[in-house]
Formats: sequence, C-alpha cells, structure tokens
Amino acid sequence: MGDSAGGVAGGNFERIRRVAEKLVMVGVLPEVIVLDSGDQAVWYSNSGNLKIEFDSQRCPFSSNVFQAPPGVRLVSGPVRPGQNPGAYKYRLSLNDMVVAQGEVLLREK
Repeated sequence: MGDSAGGVAGGNFERIRRVAEKLVMVGVLPEVIVLDSGDQAVWYSNSGNLKIEFDSQRCPFSSNVFQAPPGVRLVSGPVRPGQNPGAYKYRLSLNDMVVAQGEVLLREK
C-alpha cells in the first residue's frame, strides 16, 4: 500500500524526480535610492549592457552617464562635494533601450 506522499506503491519503488530551481527576478528595480554624503550607488545587470543617465545640468555625481557591460557592477562614485540635498532623476537603459526611470535622493548631513 502506498503512502500519500508517493512513496512505495504496491511493493514497487516509484522514482521521485527532483528538479533544481533557479531564482529569476524580473523587473526588480528600485524607484528611489537614498544616499547620505559619502555614499555611492551601485547598479548591476547580468542580462545586458547597462546605462544610467542623469540630466547633464542636474547630476549629483562627477559624471552624468555611467555604462557597464553585463555582469559588471556599475558604481556611481561618491556624491560631489557641496551638492545640495534633493531628488535627482535618471534613466536606466538595458541594451540601449530605456526600461526604467529612477531617482536618487540626497539627504542632508
């Protein structure tokens, strides 16, 4: 007699197949990143070329465009000295297609 978990049935052993599970995170992008002075933002994509682009006239970092190939961490570097607290919007592109818009919030000291 077999058990409810599919063990032994009628004296014969049934094979239980186990399948490995792989975690896939689809569309998980933060809308807002909060930074204190001395902090830096880090983006990562293993699925395509990553590009982060801030407005050239309103960017809290030393460069307004950051790019990295798949599998490489994209680091903003520290916030520029003397930068005012506030919200700084950016566009995130994968393989040259804009897929999201985000915002970096700088906190006061």
